[in-house]
Formats: sequence, C-alpha cells, structure tokens
Amino acid sequence: MESERETVPATLYEKILARKVGRPVTVGEIVEIDVDRAMIHDFFTPFVIRKFREMGFTRLKNPDSVVIIYDHLVPTSFPGDSAYHRVTEEFIKEQGIANVHRSDGISHQIMCEQGYITPGDISVGTDSHTVMYGGLGAVATGVGYTEMAAVLGTGRTWLKVVPTIRVNVEGTLGPGVYSKDIILRVIADIGGDGATYKALEFGGGTIDAMTMDSRLTLSNMSVEAGAKTGLIAADDTTLAYVSRHGDITGKHPLGPDPDAVYERVLDYRAEDLEPVVACPSTVENVKPVGEAAGTEVQQAFLGSCTNGRLEDFEIAARMLEGRKVSPGMRFYVVPASREIFQAAVAAGYVETLIDAGAVVNQPGCSLCCGRSGGLMDAGERIISSNNRNFIGRMGSAQAEIYLGSPATVVASAIEGRITDPRAYLT
Repeated sequence: MESERETVPATLYEKILARKVGRPVTVGEIVEIDVDRAMIHDFFTPFVIRKFREMGFTRLKNPDSVVIIYDHLVPTSFPGDSAYHRVTEEFIKEQGIANVHRSDGISHQIMCEQGYITPGDISVGTDSHTVMYGGLGAVATGVGYTEMAAVLGTGRTWLKVVPTIRVNVEGTLGPGVYSKDIILRVIADIGGDGATYKALEFGGGTIDAMTMDSRLTLSNMSVEAGAKTGLIAADDTTLAYVSRHGDITGKHPLGPDPDAVYERVLDYRAEDLEPVVACPSTVENVKPVGEAAGTEVQQAFLGSCTNGRLEDFEIAARMLEGRKVSPGMRFYVVPASREIFQAAVAAGYVETLIDAGAVVNQPGCSLCCGRSGGLMDAGERIISSNNRNFIGRMGSAQAEIYLGSPATVVASAIEGRITDPRAYLT
C-alpha cells in the first residue's frame, strides 16, 4: 500500500488524509477519519453539551483529545456570560476533562503554542479560524456545535477530499511588507469565496524563510477566502516550534509532491508586494495603503489570533520607541496568549507600548469579537490587525473597520490616520 501511495501525486491536504485512512484519496470523495484534537471555546460549549446529550451520548469517546478554552467570554462582559462558564465547568468535572485553559489566551494560539497540534494531525474546532493550525502542517477546520457533539461521542468525523489552490511566493519581502499583506493580496485576487470548500496551500522561498508567527497569520486568514483549511508544509522551523511543549516522537512531516495536481496556482514575487489595507466592509476589498492613506481613524487595535503574537509586539515596540500615539487616538493592544504577554513584558515591548500611550489588556479575543472594551461608536473608524471587518463586528454597525498589518496599524496610531508604515521602518 505504501508503494502505491507513493506513486500517486498528491497535494499536502491529500497526503495528510491518505496517511490517516491508509490509502490514496481522490478529490471529491468523502472519508471518515479519526480526530486527533477537538477544540471547543467557551462561547459554543453549552450548545455542544446540549447536542451531545440529545444524541444520546453520556461519555466522551477520547477525553484526552478534547481541549476546552475560555477566550471569547474572558473577562465576562455582559450579564449571562458567566452562565456559559458554569455549564462548562459542570461538564468538565463530569467528564474528567484535563485539557482546560480558562484565561490563558485565544483558543487558536493556545492550541498551536502549547503543543496540542503536531504536523499531520486532523483537528476540528468550534470556530472558523481553526484553520490556523494548518500553519503547522496539520489539517484543521471549523465545525458547528452539532458536528462537534458527534466528534465528542464518536472520536471521528467525515471530511471531503477537496481540491487545492497552491500559492507560491518567491523572493524577499521589502520593509513594511508582512505576511498579513500577502494573505490580504491573495484574498483580493481570488475573492472572499474563491477558495470555498477548497484547501489553500502556501509555499515557496518566501514562506520557507518565515517565522512561525508569520506563517500562522497566513493560515489563520485562509478562511476569509472560504478555504476549508490553509496549509504550510512542516519543516525544521515547525518542528522546533511544536517541540517546545509537545511530543513529536514518531512525527514525520509531509510535503506535497512536485507533480501534485492543483485546481489553480498563484505565483507572486515578494518584491512586487506592498502594504495593503482591507477597506470596509469586506476582507476582499483590498487596496494599497497609499490609496487609503490620510483617512482619519479614531482607534487602532493590535491583537487577535491573526496578529497578536510576539513578533507583532516586537514590530510595534520598534516603531513606537521614542514616539507617542496621536493625541485623541485610542490604541488598544491585546496579546494572543499569556505566554506571549509574559515574553513581551520580559523583552520590554509592553513598557514601550504603554509609554507611547497604548492600553494593554489581558489575553483573549477581546475587540475582535466585539467584547472586552474598545467598542466602536457610529461614525467612527478603526484600523485593526484582526481578521474580519464585517459590519457591526466591533460595535456600531455605522462604524468602519479597516484591516492591516501590525506595522500599518501602529503607523496609523502614531499619525491618527491611515499611514504607510514604510516611513517608520526604513
């Protein structure tokens, strides 16, 4: 069977599924497959529990594979939030769930940095940005609470073998251009539904040279083009990252075959890319930052599972050293995890941000999901490093949301208007 599998050219998505089911797979078929990790965040847990019981299940099939993370409702912001936690705590105790994170940060960051995901895994989560784990060379996708309940009871799920779009990036990114600019460019080029029920696979010399922080940003936003998952082949950088907290014994990372068949291939030269922003109110409404430059903003946000990592804090601190946030500007900064927060404090980044006038809050989803302070009022504009700029996502439906890289967010916070970051990075 192994020799047969090796003779069938396959994309990374196809290879991971083939290894799991023990045979080559074909685009279009549906496979039933064991789930390595199932993540449930606090906002969905009560609904999953209810469906779990309605289906007649009484015990988790694989308790050690389940991870429950409090991130959307930490801290509680509205009456009734704590009720979600009470229901969840009862279920945790009843089922003996050991993998629980109550205030450690955003679910997707925790899953990646704490070793829950390793290359080649199959993972599902009750949030669309579960696709971020693909940055570690794992197939990961978001599911609804009904499907998650079935996973908890059976330990398995079904996946369709979807076609893959390959994104190649070669060359060296210029100053002020980051992985966020790449993924926004890709989304603009293929559209917000251009990868619906397909896999995105990223590769090329530019991707190979990226840190894990940058790679995770690419995978995280794959879903904004509709992708089922966003994959980057694991390499030494990946293994060094996951081995900090996880056991990678016996893990053999996979890569796509050179002659794999893709539905579409997009080729980019890094030197041709520039800082961009997604303008209101869709992620695909992308323009070069110069076309939006000068647009007044009242608030800036650095954080989320897309760009709340240590690398992003380093960029922000470097740009803000000796500078101040524009008078009247509200600048909120939220680390993606407790570990990142502690590292940013130790490196002096947080002190620099606070000295510049930023407000640094506890790890969590925060403003990205319209909670925990910083909500926007009608007629206001925000420049943000998160993943979505949909109407009403950050407060009033009459507020306008622009998305950009951490560097673009910080440059705009300094100026009080959307600003090309390259002037602050040369």
